[in-house]
Amino acid sequence: MRQFLVALFLLAGCCAPAQDWARAKVEKSPRHREWVGVTYDGRTVETFVAYPESKEKRPVVLVIHEIFGLSEWAEALADELAEAGYIAVAPDLLSGKGPNGGRTSAFANQDKVMEAVRGLNADEITADLNAVADYGLKLPASSHKLLVVGFCWGGSQSFRFATNRADLAAAFVFYGGPPEKDAMARIKAPVYGFYAENDSRIDATIPETKEQMKASGKSYDPVTYAGAGHGFMRAGEAPDANQANNKAREDAWKRWKELLAK
Repeated sequence: MRQFLVALFLLAGCCAPAQDWARAKVEKSPRHREWVGVTYDGRTVETFVAYPESKEKRPVVLVIHEIFGLSEWAEALADELAEAGYIAVAPDLLSGKGPNGGRTSAFANQDKVMEAVRGLNADEITADLNAVADYGLKLPASSHKLLVVGFCWGGSQSFRFATNRADLAAAFVFYGGPPEKDAMARIKAPVYGFYAENDSRIDATIPETKEQMKASGKSYDPVTYAGAGHGFMRAGEAPDANQANNKAREDAWKRWKELLAK
């Protein structure tokens, strides 16, 4: 059942492509932002990095993008994390996969991006994430504390990354599915879920995930936001956001910041 739901999720996609408002938000930010190439084993992962305005060394949050690739919205979200006081490192997992060896921005349209994301190799995803996480932890401004967050497709990947990274302080899963049951035994960090009430294909996985995580002796704390739809973190700040998505985003951000500060 879980594999069927994940397949359905990938085929259906999740939320609307990035809009001009997200790009404008990043361009207006006063914080330092840069693109870096993180290289390992001959592969280079183009990564968006946003720094907080802080005198102190700060934790690193690894941001995993949606099935829409590293979009303007993903950049805006990373910058928002920096505004909250965290070093955000957001790898474009389509680095080198686009036309002429480009990344997400090189694809002709959103359908091509989604097709490419669906075709990514799981082991390579893990290797990319590990390389970028290691890069972030080695930054002079880093406090050497690592957290991971993902949205939609990336939400599933953040949960899965928790099964492959022992030094995580916490994993945040925004409307993503769980990893395989047997892999849960490897999780060391607490996992916090953020889900939408009007998202039956993902919500259907929550009861079994709770049982499996409990049976494995793992910490899993899911919260479902009333009236919200899948992708509310993006949809909730768009100019045409409905009240339920907007409130869910505000409530989720409040909870997330409180958890990040622990």
